Amino acid sequence: MIQINKNILSEDLSPYLKQHKDNPVHWQTWSKDSMEFAKINKKPILLSIGYASCHWCHVMAHESFEDIETAKLMNELFVNVKVDREERPDLDFIFQSSFQLFNQTGGGWPLTMFLDENGVPFMGGTYFPKEPKHGLPSFREILQKVSDAYKDQRENIIKQKSLIIKNLDLKKNAVLSQELEPIIEMSLNNLDTLKGGYKGAPKFPTFNLYETLLYFYNKSGDKKYLEPLDLIIKQLCSKGIYDHVDGGIARYTVDEDWIVPHFEKMLYDNSQFVLLLSKYCKINSEFYFKEKLDQTIQFLINNFRNKEGFFGSAYDADSDGEEGKYYVFSYEEIKEIENIDKHFEIKPEGNWENKIILIEKEKPNNTILKKLSEIRMRRNKPFFDDKTQLDLNSLMISALVAANEILPEKKYLKSAEDLFSKIEKKYIKNKIYHSYSENIVFIEDYAFLINSIIDLSDKTMNFKYKDLAKKLSYEAINKFYLNDKNIFQKNPKVNNDVFFKPIDIGDNTIPNGNAIMLINFVKLGMMEEAKKLSESLNGYLNIYKNHMMTSLRAIDFFNNINKGKNCNEQGCKIDA
Repeated sequence: MIQINKNILSEDLSPYLKQHKDNPVHWQTWSKDSMEFAKINKKPILLSIGYASCHWCHVMAHESFEDIETAKLMNELFVNVKVDREERPDLDFIFQSSFQLFNQTGGGWPLTMFLDENGVPFMGGTYFPKEPKHGLPSFREILQKVSDAYKDQRENIIKQKSLIIKNLDLKKNAVLSQELEPIIEMSLNNLDTLKGGYKGAPKFPTFNLYETLLYFYNKSGDKKYLEPLDLIIKQLCSKGIYDHVDGGIARYTVDEDWIVPHFEKMLYDNSQFVLLLSKYCKINSEFYFKEKLDQTIQFLINNFRNKEGFFGSAYDADSDGEEGKYYVFSYEEIKEIENIDKHFEIKPEGNWENKIILIEKEKPNNTILKKLSEIRMRRNKPFFDDKTQLDLNSLMISALVAANEILPEKKYLKSAEDLFSKIEKKYIKNKIYHSYSENIVFIEDYAFLINSIIDLSDKTMNFKYKDLAKKLSYEAINKFYLNDKNIFQKNPKVNNDVFFKPIDIGDNTIPNGNAIMLINFVKLGMMEEAKKLSESLNGYLNIYKNHMMTSLRAIDFFNNINKGKNCNEQGCKIDA
């Protein structure tokens, strides 16, 4: 029975939702009961989507969701629903897409969407301040205006459902094949040739693009693909986005020089960083990069695992209520460390809010790193979101297998096998699911799990893995594949708790599930299935090319294997 007049988040397993359990807002979870209550009472829904390590989610929570007067208004006017984007990436995908449709701009978190009583969006934003600032109206003002609009125009708003679905539906051309290199050329033109990454700020490490550049470099030997890769790897390893003390990278930097990070650390970024750096080290064997690789893996193994032995999701940007407090240093703290100014850019005035973000000039020795670590150890660590996500843990297996080829100790294959054993015991022998709920699973969970099993098979020569991978591939087809469109739906075909059936063909924080499944089909010799999926992705690629880097190399991989060329996932032999 729904308890609409109280906050029910204490009953949920999500760390993000639990962060909001004491809010005076009567938060509900995404459920049929919540939707039914809204429908019966003809009330609009306020949907708030975020995640546990999200800085601006914390800001909005403190300003508005912890405020009694704001909460009173929310409770009076809306059915208030909280969603963890990492638990329900399908909902995040649908409503981020809706936000972009309404506002013609990129989204972000916290995502604040207003839905009609049937769960269909009609307006939305991201962060809203408590008081008017940054050119934004106050959150209370927004609440009242949206509520008034819904009361006055309720029937017209509800009638918009078919139009919204039509606009959210992906467009597709009947293109079975096309030249792929020109699409890469377009991406190259958008890159910052001096500082790396895409032009402007903020700067994100767009791993999907750089994996694709590496693939085409391995295929062609053309240095135009290698040069931006060289630059981004150097920036990621030496600038402020990298944690020089503990290892690992932050989510992004707010500036275009890679200096000031948004300090949260995500498993999806760091696993992809390990994967890309491992592949890069095959063409650039400098010990410096191998050290960064090893340091990052050690950081993940020592700090990112939860009580079950799986890898958790993220570390918060904040500690003690202050952004970056754990990571930055004062000049007074570090000025006496011998030769520190030789290895890092150190100024008395700092380089961010009178504090010092470490920027590497020259690789520091272990003595300096030890002293910096000792200073840090006196501080409180940021909050750790220990939630297990199957897709990201599977991605971590692939990253560990790739790193094992590079590092001389060959010590990470066992870590990969141990992680897979845990996955096999908990998920494969029972039920495959994404995070907390055994009833929620996505194509990405299957895609990355299958991919990791193939990687283990190739490395260990244990062919029982390949049989398992093929079995899971057919299971994924049955559960997610739309035969009329020759594409995988993001959530299971039988799922019916959303107004829209999402087909996701674009890369996001991780590579796209459809693209990874195409790679899986090719590796498993499922060429008929690969052909259909490749042709379908070609149709989408013609329209959404800028967002489909993983699909681009997956299609090329299929094309070349289909022609009998000597290729693997990292590229074809140049003389093939």
